Amino acid sequence: MEINGVEIKDNYAEAFGIKVTRLLVTAATKKLAKVAATEATGYGTSVIGCPAEAGIDCYMPPTETPDGRPGYVIMICNGSKKKLDHELLERVGMCILTAPTTAVFNLLDDEDDLLKTGFKLKFFGDGYEETLEIAGRKMHAIPIMSGDFLVEDKFGYKDGVAGGNFFIIADSKMSGLIAAEVAVDAIAAVPKVITPFPGGMVASGSKVGCNSYEFLDASTNEKMCISLKEKGMESNIREDAHGVFEIVIDGADEESVRAAMKAGIEAACTVDGVLEIDAGNFGGNLGAYKINLQDLF
Repeated sequence: MEINGVEIKDNYAEAFGIKVTRLLVTAATKKLAKVAATEATGYGTSVIGCPAEAGIDCYMPPTETPDGRPGYVIMICNGSKKKLDHELLERVGMCILTAPTTAVFNLLDDEDDLLKTGFKLKFFGDGYEETLEIAGRKMHAIPIMSGDFLVEDKFGYKDGVAGGNFFIIADSKMSGLIAAEVAVDAIAAVPKVITPFPGGMVASGSKVGCNSYEFLDASTNEKMCISLKEKGMESNIREDAHGVFEIVIDGADEESVRAAMKAGIEAACTVDGVLEIDAGNFGGNLGAYKINLQDLF
């Protein structure tokens, strides 16, 4: 199968289940909202080593937010409810409460099992906190130096999908990089997904386990490393390829991850120098979701 002359390999991306929450961070200006959203989603690339996978989903204009101010939707993901609860408390408390003029709203309020993040954070107010209502939502107003920090009482979470992915194989590093950037831009238009790695791109694709060191649970994917291929080592990279980038996608559901993969692949295939699109999997040992690349089209 080909798109614009780019081969789409008959291979699948192996994704896994994860707990997902979606929050709306608003502020007095679009810039301040983005700063707070960015801080709250830091150190969130992969649960291999990070305490969560996190990223910015989309911008929400004032006409669509509960308080009529600009905001950004963020997603924070973790493998268990307990760990997600901990991450929300720390990230909202340390990265958004501390940011100027912010408020935080829950975007998964249909869920029955809610996390009491806002209720716990209200105690920072030292008894001076107040409870109020905004657009039918129970909020806590916590006095801080710049005014009141507003946070919704509870946050919902749901079962999501992490690790949707595809590899961009290109004739040069720059061709691959341009294609990866174009792919990430296209995925940004798909709702309910994030690309949690830096700039949305994975430079350091890994494998489960390690060949040389027993104490590592994950290590470099040596058969997809350009420099090792050029040293003559066994490789899964075609001879004429000199650039490899991976895009990893987390989503609120499998349908959203599939839509994001499709959009990203189609965009990458418009770039000159892209040779093929492949995917990463672990032989079914990592997760329950197997998303075949060719089935996306």
